[in-house]
Amino acid sequence: MSDAPVVDELTPPDRTLMGPGPSDVHPRVLRAMSTPLVGHLDPSFVEIMNEVQELLRYAFRTDNRWTIPISGTGSASMEAAIGNLVEPGDTMLVPTNGYFGGRMQSMAERAGGEVVHVDAPWGEPLDPADVEAAFDEHQPDVFGFVHAETSTGVRQPNVPELTRIAHEHDAYVIADAVTSLGGVELRVDEWGVDVAYSGPQKCLSCPPGASPLTLNDRAMDKVLSREERVRSWYLDLSLLEGYWGDDRAYHHTAPITNVYALREALRLIAEEGIEARWDRHRRVAGALKAGVEAMGLEMNAPDEYWLPSLNAVRVPDGADDGAIIGYLLDEYDLEIAGGLGDLAGEIFRIGCMGHSARPKNVTYLLSSLGDALGAQGADVDADAALPAMTERLAD
Repeated sequence: MSDAPVVDELTPPDRTLMGPGPSDVHPRVLRAMSTPLVGHLDPSFVEIMNEVQELLRYAFRTDNRWTIPISGTGSASMEAAIGNLVEPGDTMLVPTNGYFGGRMQSMAERAGGEVVHVDAPWGEPLDPADVEAAFDEHQPDVFGFVHAETSTGVRQPNVPELTRIAHEHDAYVIADAVTSLGGVELRVDEWGVDVAYSGPQKCLSCPPGASPLTLNDRAMDKVLSREERVRSWYLDLSLLEGYWGDDRAYHHTAPITNVYALREALRLIAEEGIEARWDRHRRVAGALKAGVEAMGLEMNAPDEYWLPSLNAVRVPDGADDGAIIGYLLDEYDLEIAGGLGDLAGEIFRIGCMGHSARPKNVTYLLSSLGDALGAQGADVDADAALPAMTERLAD
């Protein structure tokens, strides 16, 4: 048997996180994670669970009783939404205009569903007319769309129109709000969304591990009346409702420290005010957008569906996106990301989310990016970025 390994003390680098997630975590959230652990059925933790649910309802803008954090990353809340609502034999309509529509498809197929598509190019939102035509042709039982597509920097407008079309065909609507909850206007009840899920590490500025999910009564009724059990025991909402519902019956050991963190992140949202928080993201991300455009770079998404929380910026001609991303990491401890799927090598993905959505971070990003592009000989006007940012912030 080998000797015990010798491992140094944990000293990760101190990065500025301006990629597609995670975002910078607020110091108050980090402090909450260092508070004493209690049991997952301790009366004090039950009260914390109640508070987290109420705070999540505020962030989602919903009165849904079934509003909980799923134990896991955002992909767990995504799979809980799709895996519970889609039954074997159901048809799910998913979009083709980004990476996460493809993930919806994979999860629906694994749940035993048949998948059909509503098409749009990567970098464009869904057209309601195309959604209606897809409904008329396929008559799906469930419709999934991505409210804020992390892979393209596109915000889906016209959500109430999409949900109206789905409900006129007696279908359920699942919204991917991973990159919008807490940073971009989202009104679950007013817009008629049946199920929405998110991740904590984006606009909530919380470490991953407890991921928001909300279902209205109509959707939960479908879950509870399924003829076949959900294929995942861990994510079966008919079992989880026993823990997060009135009974607080044991199902699994919740990630207590992550729930502490989520509670504090949601308290910060409530203190700021959800609409004020949406405004801050628009204002600060607008300054970032003004800076990169003044530099001579182009946004991937037109203004009418630009996504403030995730800015997709076109890589200039002759520049190597991987080299620039690596330069920023090595020289500035600054994280941004490249494109996925159809946009690989074509865009930078620059987050402006939660605690990272601050003028200080944008200033650092613009000056560092200007240096990185200049080091590659890109034809940009790096000196124009900061004045444009400052002017936009002063508007």
